[in-house]
Parts: sequence; structure tokens; C-alpha cells
Amino acid sequence: MPQNLANTASKKPVWAISYERYHIQPNIHLPDFNSSLIDLLESRLWQFADRNAYISGQQTLSYHELDCQSKIVANYLQSQGFQTGERIGIMLPNLLHYPIIALGIVRAGMVLVSVNPIHTERELVHQLKDSGIKALFLLDKFQNHLTKITDQLPCLEQVIICQDSDFMGYFANQLSSLVNIGFGVQLQQNLTWFSKKQKLIKRVYFCQLKKHSHNHTYEKPNLTLADVVLVQYTGGTTGVARGAMLTHGNIIANILQIDNLLRSAYDECDDDVDVVLSALPLYHVFSFSICCMLLIYRGFCGLLIVNPRNVNSIIDALAQHPASFILGVNTLFHALLQQRRFRKLDFSHLKATIGGGMAILPKIAHTWQHITGTPIVEGYGLSETAPVVAFNPLTIASFTNKIGIPAPATDVKIINDAEQEVPIGERGEIVVKGPQVMKGYQNLPNETEQSFTKNGYLRTGDIGIMDERGFIKVVDRKKDMILVSGFNVYPNEIEAVMLEHPDVVECVAIGIPSALRGEEPKIFVVKSNPLLSEKALIEFGRQNLTGYKRPRHVAFVDSLPKSAVGKILRHELRKREGLI
Repeated sequence: MPQNLANTASKKPVWAISYERYHIQPNIHLPDFNSSLIDLLESRLWQFADRNAYISGQQTLSYHELDCQSKIVANYLQSQGFQTGERIGIMLPNLLHYPIIALGIVRAGMVLVSVNPIHTERELVHQLKDSGIKALFLLDKFQNHLTKITDQLPCLEQVIICQDSDFMGYFANQLSSLVNIGFGVQLQQNLTWFSKKQKLIKRVYFCQLKKHSHNHTYEKPNLTLADVVLVQYTGGTTGVARGAMLTHGNIIANILQIDNLLRSAYDECDDDVDVVLSALPLYHVFSFSICCMLLIYRGFCGLLIVNPRNVNSIIDALAQHPASFILGVNTLFHALLQQRRFRKLDFSHLKATIGGGMAILPKIAHTWQHITGTPIVEGYGLSETAPVVAFNPLTIASFTNKIGIPAPATDVKIINDAEQEVPIGERGEIVVKGPQVMKGYQNLPNETEQSFTKNGYLRTGDIGIMDERGFIKVVDRKKDMILVSGFNVYPNEIEAVMLEHPDVVECVAIGIPSALRGEEPKIFVVKSNPLLSEKALIEFGRQNLTGYKRPRHVAFVDSLPKSAVGKILRHELRKREGLI
């Protein structure tokens, strides 16, 4: 029997009045426990078979093709002896391959691990080793990035190579610019085998999967809502990325929660296919949840952008395929608004602009509404919550500068250090309980336990205020995390890397405001060599950290502010920068 999940609060929550005002259903109905995402999404593939699921450049992928191609991927993985629950990675930008492979992994009964293709070698080793990935789908242009670290990956058995020629070669120019942004990735076209000390890692081409599995018959796996389907890596308090284990039930719950939001605002019309701009990378949980999972459930069409840094390519795509929904972060909205061509686009089809991943600046939001005629509807979520926790109603008249009200079937509290709920209007840590909350962190039972309150609420680490209508405003971060273009960056990870430089004695990182990225890392350095330059340190960061983690600003100091016990006082550095 379907599970009817009412809001988990023991008494009528303060946001109930807002649910009534905006016609949002407070409950969701999860399917039978002995079911999975496969059951939920397969029926949609068949229902929308004649529609386009994705568009990329001049290439399209129908729901029928998505169904057939993803089943080939699933059958191949099963034919290779990979078992239900084993980890399979995707290390790709937004290509047509991505939804096919993601859905194929799910249909195989295995666990998807999203890997940022622009990770440094150090970051890749940690994530691939920690997750225990058995097979990795990889773009051919990133092969050399992997060859240097294969000896450190004992679990990796196979690499499946994806090429731009798999889909008529449209992506060649876009991919070249993406690869050469400056992440230290070198092109290598003629690699034959990945070698390890004791064995070879099998390499197969994506276009050959059907041939390699034609003697095997696909078997639908037996799964439940409690089985893990996605390991989404997010920054850790120690600076080491943690894998949030999300179950089939977590993802389904979030799909239904967002669907409730859509149903509250728009009448369904089977004749109209809504186009969703999918510029944010699908390896980011915000994009994956909406531009892949929800998109398939609703029968939408995703407008895939291979390289979101190429703003002109986004504008070209929007000019040819006007979007019903634009999903983005503050950085993307700002970049688009700087282009005259964007301001001249036809926005008559635009139903809503959804912002998340980082705070939306009011100035950007107001300009956006002036140009497009629609407000930016801000939401809030975490990798640990699949990701949506709260959202603004889609029918708001203007930008609220708040993260919205809790999602259906979700209980949010604002608590003090004693884990007691604070009165309305007072500050405290935002904690959340609901069906979308993760199972835990992979391989980290202690951190998992510490991430929840005694009453089972997930700690977000964010400080917020809730008003009398249930709308929440984030006012600070309990953690020292820096939020760069929607990505979590932890200062101690930057510091650990920069301290590897032989001329750096001490280093502290903080986030400073950036009109473009929301925040940017700035490091304060005590150096041993007077000849050490800002340019040299920035270059060192470029070689050892992913782009959004790199220090953009360097300040040399004689000493760092510390407490009596030697703890570095970050807030004193923030004061110096005028941030407090």
C-alpha cells in the first residue's frame, strides 16, 4: 500500500497557513516499500515515449530512446557481473550520455556515484577510493586525468569511454573549451589500456555496450525504498568530501515534494511539453534532482548545456528553444544578465526561474524580474536531503530574499545549542526531518551520528530565522564553509593543500563576497621565504585544487590571530575584511 506521509511535526506547523494560501498539499504519497525508482520512472518512459526528453545542440533524445539506451547500459553492467548495490561512477559534463547512463545504473540495481570531471587527482583518488567504484563512465578527453591514479584505486575494474562522436560530434567544440578552462586536464586521444600494478583495467567504448552484452538478458532487480541508489559527495567538516547515501525512497520523496510545488501553481496539460534549461552540471545534486529525476517523472524536456561557462551557447539554446523553467545559481543569473542578447530573448514561455545552491543577491533578483518578467523563486537544500528542504511558492509576486517554507512532509525546526526550539523570529540552527533525509555518510558512522540531533533531526549547520508564516531566512553559517557558485568549499581543505607549499608556514582561508560567485576564497599566509609571491601561491592552488576551491586572493601577514590555546580566530580576519 502507498505510504501517506503527512508533515512530521507533532502539532500543526506555523507554515500550514502558507500551504493553504498557496494551495500546496502538505502530504506526499510514497509508493509501496517493495518498489523503487525503477518502477516510478519506467512507467513515465513508456507514457512519454514520443516526446523529446533532452535536447543538446542539434541533437535530440526521445523518451523512447532514453528507455532503450538506458536499458542497454543496465544490461551491460549486469552482464559484466557487477552486483546489485555496487557503486558505478559517472564522470561527465552535461552530455546526452549522462541521463542515459544515470538511468541505466539505476535500472541495473546499482548505486550511482556522481564524479566532478574537473576534480584534481587528489580529489579523484579520495572519492573513487572511498566510494569503492567498480566501473566508471568517463569522457575520452579526461582519460589522462585518470591514468595517473589507477594504481591507487583497488576497486576499479572497468572504464567505459564516452566520445562526442557517440552523438554525431556536435559537442567537439564545446568540450574542447570545457577541458581547456584551466583545470590541468590534458587531452589524450590514443590511450589503449589503463594499467595497474597487478592487473589491467578493462576499457570499453560506450558505443559498443550493446555488442558486448548481446548474449545477456536484462533482469529487473528486486529493490526497496530503503536501498541506496545515489552516493552524493559533499564537503566534510574535516575538509574531506563525504558521501551522502541517498535511498530510492529519499529520491522519490523529493520528486513528489517538488511535484506538489508544481501542481500548486500550474494546471497539467499533456499537449504542452515544458522545456527546462539544464545548464547546471548534472553531477550537482540540485541539477540531478530536477533536471534528471523530476524531469523524467513530469515528462519535461531538458535543454542540456555542455559548458555553462560559455554564456553565448546558453543564449543560443534559449533562442532556439524558449524555456518554461530556468534553473540556476546566482553566478549564472549574473552572467546572463550581462549579455545584451539575453535581454532581447522572448520570455513569454517562461513560467518560473528557480534559484538554489547559493544565496541569490537581491540586486540580481530584481534585475532578473525586470528583464524576464518572472521573479527568481529561491529554494534551499543539501546533498544530504536529496536535496530540497524548503522552497518559495512558484506563484510569489516578487523575490522574497528568503529560502521559503518547508517542503511537504518535512519538519524544520530552529534550535539553540541545547537542541531546544527557539521562539518565532529568533536565530538558531536549522534542523530538518523528513523522508528525503539521507541514510547516512558512507564509511563514516561517527560523522553520521554527529550530524543528527538526539531527536533525529539532521543538522544543516546553517543559522536561520523562521517567521510567523513559516518562511525561513538564512542569516549565517554555523560552519566555516565558503559557498562558491553553489559549491561547498571548506577552508581547512584549502589550508591543508596550501600548507604543502615549502614556503608557507601558516595559512588560513575565509570567504569574501563576490558579485560573480557569491563568495571567493581568500587566504592569509605567513611565509618563510620573502620572495614568495601572490602569483606563485595562486598558481600552486590552481595545480592542486578544483577551480571553485582555488584561492582568488592572497594576503601576506606576519602572524595570524589566535586564542590563548592557539586556535586561529577566523572571525578576527573577517573583521579585518569588514565582514563582521
